Amino acid sequence: MAVLSVPSPNGPVRQRVLLVDDARQLDSLTARRRVAAHLAELELVHGEEGAAPEGPCPHAALVCDVPGAARELAEREVPVVYLHSGHTAAELPVTTAAIRQVHVPAWLPGPKPVSREGAQPTGVLAPGRLGRDRKRSGSLLLFSAYGVSGGAAEVYAELTLRPLAEEAVRRTGRCDVVYDTGAEGVREALAPVEGVRVHLAREVDADALHAAAEVFLASPTLTAVSLAQARRAPLTFLPALGPGQEDLARRTGQVVPVGTVGDPAEPGLWPPYGQGTRSPWSAVDPAADDLRGAQRVARRVRQLALAPTTF
Repeated sequence: MAVLSVPSPNGPVRQRVLLVDDARQLDSLTARRRVAAHLAELELVHGEEGAAPEGPCPHAALVCDVPGAARELAEREVPVVYLHSGHTAAELPVTTAAIRQVHVPAWLPGPKPVSREGAQPTGVLAPGRLGRDRKRSGSLLLFSAYGVSGGAAEVYAELTLRPLAEEAVRRTGRCDVVYDTGAEGVREALAPVEGVRVHLAREVDADALHAAAEVFLASPTLTAVSLAQARRAPLTFLPALGPGQEDLARRTGQVVPVGTVGDPAEPGLWPPYGQGTRSPWSAVDPAADDLRGAQRVARRVRQLALAPTTF
């Protein structure tokens, strides 16, 4: 298995923390990156393929959405913070971990995810950089097909993503499309469209692309919702794929005026978000407008990593 490690500088040995995510899921990749941004003082090791690597045991681990890796690490007596990063309308999977957390915005209405093991909600996992580029331009399409059959993703890319990308280029000059799964179908569908750049989510910083884009269209995911909320930016949902996305779009719409893409030629889809425009996120109760989820998860990871030497 491929392992990326940030070597310790000369001096005291830093605590070693393993980071594991499911690279097939946009939300899982995003969660791991945003929490890791608050752990810079530790030695971070990334298990790229979503499992625990061979070699010396880390002092602690953050595992996002890979129950098998959490179980393997627990068997090696590694303390684990397990984070369920994406929205689900179903019961959370059983996991083996010292601490269990689930990414849930405090303002999201409806029942909270059910966990037989008592997973604690984190609040919003916000990007490390909250501002947007002053000279932002172009469009960002953030597409997640995790859990959807390959055939359905290909049809979606052909009938929904391509017309949107064509219109995005015409209206805004350029378009970045970021996807997590369904690689062949997405790239094939968008290849004929000039002005479109297609990226695999694991290979690009979607948070940075969002900061540089004027228009944001995205699958109903917590990555998209947290980006828009953190930067007080407009968001339009792509048509949902699967019950989880449908449920998140419905619940979000009960609080925030987030529409869903219909006709790509609809003028209201493309006007830039001008100065003085009321933020759609002003509808969120200030008491629930909490963006410190990544810091909270990082704090728990740090506590586990330092516990052997601190207590």
